[in-house]
Amino acid sequence: MTIRRQLGGSLVLIALAGVASADGGGASTPNLNLESFDVVWTTIRDHHPDAALRGLDWETVRAELRPRVAAARSTEEAREVMVEMIDRLDQSHFQIIPAEVLEALGRRPEEGALGGETGVDVRVIGGRALVTAVRAGSSAAVAGVAPGWEVTDIDGEDLAPVLRKVADAYRGRSWLDAHLAGTVDGRLEGPVGTEVRVGMRGGGRDRTEVVLKRQEPRGERYKLGFIPGIPVWIEHRTLAGGVGYVAFSSFLDPVRLMPELGKAITSFMTAPGVILDLRGNGGGLGAMVTGVAGWLVGPGQTNLGTVRLRDVELRMVVFRRPETYSGPVAILTDGLSVSGAEVLAGGLQAIGRARVFGARTAGMVLGSQIDRLPNGDAFQYVFANYTSPSGAVLEGRGVVPDVEISPGQEDLLASRDQVLEAAVGWIVESSGRADQHARDGSKEPVRDAEGSRQQ
Repeated sequence: MTIRRQLGGSLVLIALAGVASADGGGASTPNLNLESFDVVWTTIRDHHPDAALRGLDWETVRAELRPRVAAARSTEEAREVMVEMIDRLDQSHFQIIPAEVLEALGRRPEEGALGGETGVDVRVIGGRALVTAVRAGSSAAVAGVAPGWEVTDIDGEDLAPVLRKVADAYRGRSWLDAHLAGTVDGRLEGPVGTEVRVGMRGGGRDRTEVVLKRQEPRGERYKLGFIPGIPVWIEHRTLAGGVGYVAFSSFLDPVRLMPELGKAITSFMTAPGVILDLRGNGGGLGAMVTGVAGWLVGPGQTNLGTVRLRDVELRMVVFRRPETYSGPVAILTDGLSVSGAEVLAGGLQAIGRARVFGARTAGMVLGSQIDRLPNGDAFQYVFANYTSPSGAVLEGRGVVPDVEISPGQEDLLASRDQVLEAAVGWIVESSGRADQHARDGSKEPVRDAEGSRQQ
């Protein structure tokens, strides 16, 4: 069994192999399930930012589905009806998280904590699940797995028909890439210490099978409300030519992450450019988004857009730092850049402060909250919408990069990152123009080839 998990904006599939059901494998708690259904229905009615609920007749929806919850023979059956109800809204950041998943996520590693990983990043490109990165020291690295390899099957299940089914279900949706990758991740991940059999093909080889042991994920686990154990990591370094590079998994764990981010960006103050790699970033806390922007925007740039609740509008005011970086900023995105990552990328792009490279983001940009239901499950629901400083609605559309680049298998096999290369190339070119501009003593602003102002 797998479920969809959107936490702090992130989209992941969690494998529930070996996770015991909280209701004893099917025992029903009808009163609590009915109460939970009513809470979900009422919460959406009262708090969704669109009072018209996207044109749905919400009373009719309740009349249709509530009897099915009353007749459900287990909590799982009742939960499926609630999921069907929220899916009719056709928006991100709505989900039911089973109580047994919350319990499994909170286990210690030695107890088989959920969320163990094999050390591979996967994206579905051209209908095939391709390895895009392998973490050093992971079981995948020890087994010799390399970027560009195709994952063909997992624990004997052929991925091709599964991916076709997901592609058909979400065709035309901005979050298709996220769902496809999550479909594979959900089968690769599982309790720490367990093993998974993975069929792979790559580098001119025939199919080979590797047995990978699931290990503690990269980073440190962070507890978000009812959700324990979300892994958060950050890395930063200086690239060739002095370009600063920062990547992090999500906008979570502010006490640990924000000082490290500040240390990184402050160290890049004299760099010719800074790259924020938000590929795969799962979003998170809005205050962290505006806090990160505060190291990058100068006077006159006050907000990253507008958050709209049902009865009020709020500006995402940038938390400006005493010292800000004023050179070129490049942001890297892909179809797994979600929520807060999209707000930062789209906001800085809209005010002309950053140039975006890579693939269109997931288009999952809604403010949400997680509450506990009477039956023990958790419910994530939307209470706010977001528009960028230019007025663009990103939900269901995503951020369109200034320079669109999608990796191919040959690039991956050659360990070539075309997106990063393009960003570095633009920074080097911009830095060269700025140097020439300074030597010429011109007072005109430096502009790129398409005429946009360079900060």
